[in-house]
Amino acid sequence: MDIQSALSSGLQGFQRASNGVTEATVNINRETANEQRIRNAEQTADADAAQRANQAQSRQTPDVTQSLVQLNTEALNAEANVRSIQTADEVLGTLIDVKV
Repeated sequence: MDIQSALSSGLQGFQRASNGVTEATVNINRETANEQRIRNAEQTADADAAQRANQAQSRQTPDVTQSLVQLNTEALNAEANVRSIQTADEVLGTLIDVKV
């Protein structure tokens, strides 16, 4: 087993998971801001603003539920990749101890 490729794969996987967490977080924030705009427009009885906010919300594909699922999935992916990196580190440490 090539330790370098195991470490590299773990790091790449962790980076992808980190990017996925960032994307999910941005989607959640965007959706929350849109919902707040809708509530504010409804409270001020501005029907045109409420309608524009509803249209903007319907154009965005990811909803909060999907983004939360993605966030949880990416967190699990990150955890799995960290375990992979730890295992490769332990193997490398064992190899160094055996050679010394």
